[in-house]
Amino acid sequence: MEEKIIKINNVEYVRKDSIKTTLPAKKNSKGMEYCIVRTYSAGVFAGYIDRKVKGQENTIFNSRRLWYWDGANSLSDVATNGVTKPNTCKFGVEIPETDLKQVIEVIPCTGRAEKNIKEVKV
Repeated sequence: MEEKIIKINNVEYVRKDSIKTTLPAKKNSKGMEYCIVRTYSAGVFAGYIDRKVKGQENTIFNSRRLWYWDGANSLSDVATNGVTKPNTCKFGVEIPETDLKQVIEVIPCTGRAEKNIKEVKV
């Protein structure tokens, strides 16, 4: 869709639906990406992870455990768009660091999803 710009009182506004929302989340100061990480038995987390680390063990930083996400069909949806019903989601408090064992899936988040996930109340 092409950008639709409206000018009111010399201020330009862009239609929300014309903004590309699939840009990747910004990397943190250590070059780690904000991702959704699914483990075999510890659950699902959102936070910063070094995707260059291969294998089933990794450490996630500034992470939240995602226990219930409402308004998204799958973790892929959460990583792309975030959730549409943040008041009914169950996300844990952000913690500085967690060592994860048995990592089975890492999904990079868009900037939009990262912002949305961080705004869900504990």
